[in-house]
Amino acid sequence: MPMLLRSSVVAAAVLFAAAVPAQEADLKHLAPGFHARPAGSKLVIVPADMELFSISAGGVQEPKADWTEAAQRNFKAALTQQGERLGKNVVQLRDSDLDELAELMALQRAVAEAVFMHHTARGAGMRLPTKEGRLEWSLGDAVKPLKAKTGADYALFTWFRDTYASNERKATMIALALIGAITIGGEQVGYASLVDLNSGRVVWFNDVRRMSGDLRDEKTAMETVDTLLKGFPVMQ
Repeated sequence: MPMLLRSSVVAAAVLFAAAVPAQEADLKHLAPGFHARPAGSKLVIVPADMELFSISAGGVQEPKADWTEAAQRNFKAALTQQGERLGKNVVQLRDSDLDELAELMALQRAVAEAVFMHHTARGAGMRLPTKEGRLEWSLGDAVKPLKAKTGADYALFTWFRDTYASNERKATMIALALIGAITIGGEQVGYASLVDLNSGRVVWFNDVRRMSGDLRDEKTAMETVDTLLKGFPVMQ
């Protein structure tokens, strides 16, 4: 085989191999047939469902209101730095607006939890055969009140639960490690979903689950948001 032809074949094979993981990533994070948001479409950002906890020496999770408040503030500020990803036509929903959208919020939470459990890599062992690995989930007509209230085409929903080992917990972990016992400290778990308010479809979903990350810190919160929004659908 001529050298030039052989090089072309190798290059094509490399490109094909690279395209396969990319296609698999699209299948995981994007709904079938969805690739980008139309130019000029409007996005509403719904306040994050977020709570932070301290882990006691005995492993009990204790909610920390002051930590949660700081995390909410840092998370919201970090989102404002994501203008290139989110686009210019963005509106923030107020916390006071959530009461009248309680039914939608409850449904969205249930659907997002189902996606997290049955669709993501974390839920690989609980995949639903009928989905065949596709991101096919919907909130249906429940999104209409949010559409009517904001005039937005898409809504970004986020959920986070962060746990942090207290000093007592850290001391307990060290003591147990000395006798060969392994214990877990804090963990950051969160996910985000982009919902089409014209159809109710979940068109994009991403999640994070790791032993690092700290939403209480402004700089670290920016890294968390950047990680969460990796692969967020851009504007056409």
